[in-house]
Amino acid sequence: MIHTQKRIAIRTILVLALLASAACTADGSEIAAPVLKWQQCGCYSSWCETGWYSSPAVADLDSDGDMEIVASAYSLVALNGTTGDLLWRAKSGHDRSEDPDSVDNVGRTWPGIVIADVDNDGAIEIVTAHSGGYVSVYNNEGYFEQGWPQHPVANEFRSLAVSDLDGDGDMEIACGLAKLTKENVWVFEHDGSIRSGWPQLIGEEGSAAGLYNDNIGAGDIDGDGLPELIVPSDTITICAYEADGTHIGTNEIYHDQSGHDMDHWGEVPAYIDLEYETRGWGPCYTEFTARANFANGPANVVDVNGDGVNEIVVTGDVHNCHTSPYTDLYNTPYILNSDRSRFNADGFDWTTPPIETGAPIIQNYGVIENAQPNPVTVDLNGDGRIEILYPSYDGRMHAFWLDKTEHGNWPYSVYCASEGFYRFATEPVVADLDNDGNAEVIFGSWVQKGTERTGKLHILDYMGNVIHEIDVPPAKSGDWNGVLAAPTLADIDGDSDLELVLNTAHSGVVAYDLPGTAGARVLWGTGRGSYYRNGQSLINSAVSQKGDLDRDGSVTSADVLIALKITVSGGYNNAADMDEDGCVNVLDARMILQLAVEG
Repeated sequence: MIHTQKRIAIRTILVLALLASAACTADGSEIAAPVLKWQQCGCYSSWCETGWYSSPAVADLDSDGDMEIVASAYSLVALNGTTGDLLWRAKSGHDRSEDPDSVDNVGRTWPGIVIADVDNDGAIEIVTAHSGGYVSVYNNEGYFEQGWPQHPVANEFRSLAVSDLDGDGDMEIACGLAKLTKENVWVFEHDGSIRSGWPQLIGEEGSAAGLYNDNIGAGDIDGDGLPELIVPSDTITICAYEADGTHIGTNEIYHDQSGHDMDHWGEVPAYIDLEYETRGWGPCYTEFTARANFANGPANVVDVNGDGVNEIVVTGDVHNCHTSPYTDLYNTPYILNSDRSRFNADGFDWTTPPIETGAPIIQNYGVIENAQPNPVTVDLNGDGRIEILYPSYDGRMHAFWLDKTEHGNWPYSVYCASEGFYRFATEPVVADLDNDGNAEVIFGSWVQKGTERTGKLHILDYMGNVIHEIDVPPAKSGDWNGVLAAPTLADIDGDSDLELVLNTAHSGVVAYDLPGTAGARVLWGTGRGSYYRNGQSLINSAVSQKGDLDRDGSVTSADVLIALKITVSGGYNNAADMDEDGCVNVLDARMILQLAVEG
């Protein structure tokens, strides 16, 4: 019996090895280098507006079968995907009914461009938010929708996310304010009116402050089928709200603490030491004490371990509150449950987050613009579990597995002291470019001001090894260049291959061809996961059919290979557990192989 099982296993592995060989032959063993397609698009004749952290969007605005690119540094531009030619421009806070040469921008654009059918009329809208406190909804031609723009405040909106909070078919629009005030989040209906229960935070139920990055996350954390809003801000707590602004409650471990009854999310301080957190205070006045601030730390809602229940991933800036001023120590990810308790399941204990991940190399935006630790939550290696990637002020790109360690060559440093200047990385995008079951990680970088140098485009494999690194174009105007915003992956010219679109600091919008990527699987294709900009990848949130592990709509030999990798790694993926016995093994891979053969 034992020998029979061994013969079956050996035959299965041989078949899978042949499939792997065939797949490699078909897909190619090398990922081709990016090829510059066009540059300096959206610029003026002699200069470019300074690009910030706003990730561009790609859509067929006019339904003619050709893709357009929508991007914003200050003004909003629509570009031809194939050529990069300017189709139209509107100054921020204005629309195309006003000559862009006769009006001024109201301010810069920090959050990514939102593309969504906001009013559920079957047509897409464009949503933007800017400094000066403006938020706008445009139709597909660049004209304001009725009720827009709105201008509820004078300070900058740095956070923008849309989601259907109440399940009625249209989208609500959440904006986060970069100002040191508890009233920091506005939620608008699609018609421009402020939703009942907002803005927040109102009252004394918790702590909130400014949102100094694109922080707002949205997703269903309680299993009711509707998204909640997760709002980290410039304080040591994180707020969580229902659609009507009601505070979400916490685990009983936080209740009835002496002087600290923390029955809502926004009342729980994020100390590294769980004992300090559960009692509501730490010994900051007397000794070294590490706790996190979330001024720049966005939230993602994602099922990290594949059990069908969503968790919340948020990056915190850990500081020592014993010093004055506080000393920033490192960025680290937290994984939280819906009741604000810390994730601890399937042998993965996050009751203490990763510590000492890397000290800041510099925190002076007069020298180099600040790194933003936007988390990206994807399954890099097809084992059914989520990895957490984020750039940090230590000059590195991090990638944590659920075992709280960084595998392979992670973290990867974009900063090299021997260059003689500073360099930081963008939020990455992630795609399996050659569809081999392991994803590639793609991001940009930018450099120190005054150096007359430029940033790079980086492509790494899932273990953090360099595949390609190339300089992005030099500045058209300015004394430095690079990319601060997350790239966007899309087929912008109809050739089936992906392109990479970058909103650069001083060379406008830039595009690269990615040859040989027609069969790529995009896992995280733009800033904050999707054009909703709410910290969820629409791909990751999809439920795969049994056996369709690459989620391409069919079961093929590629899915067999992924199942085998899950088997070897000891991971779990519900879609790969064909016999539903709670594990993924060679028998499951054989069953997927049978499905692939049957077509």
